[in-house]
Amino acid sequence: MTAQAAIDKIAWIHIVEGQVLGARSKGKDTYYFPGGKREAGESDGQTLIREIEEELSVQITPDSIQYYGTFEAQADGKPEGVMVRMTCYLAEFTGELQPASEIEQCVYLTYQDRDRVSAVSQIIFDQLLEQNLIS
Repeated sequence: MTAQAAIDKIAWIHIVEGQVLGARSKGKDTYYFPGGKREAGESDGQTLIREIEEELSVQITPDSIQYYGTFEAQADGKPEGVMVRMTCYLAEFTGELQPASEIEQCVYLTYQDRDRVSAVSQIIFDQLLEQNLIS
């Protein structure tokens, strides 16, 4: 039995005054960093721009995209051993944040909300706290 490839996701880390933006899909309790899976031939930046516009109705400023880190953990709601690899970027945006597509709610989270996010997001929360980027 061969190990299957990790689920490849691109995520946006948006921090305001020590809180990080999280999104929750319709019918779910868990918050995630906004973003999603790349389509064939897309770069990380193209995936980020498309997914954020689809989910949150805002336009990422391409020149502002900065790599933050890549994190891997057990994928939420998938069989044991199915991993998710999340490549995270910081970026500025224009427009007004509004949930769209499958997103029901977007909220700003603090480290106290760590138990409300997916396993891979918890690893990212830990790093954001260590770097004093969230409170």
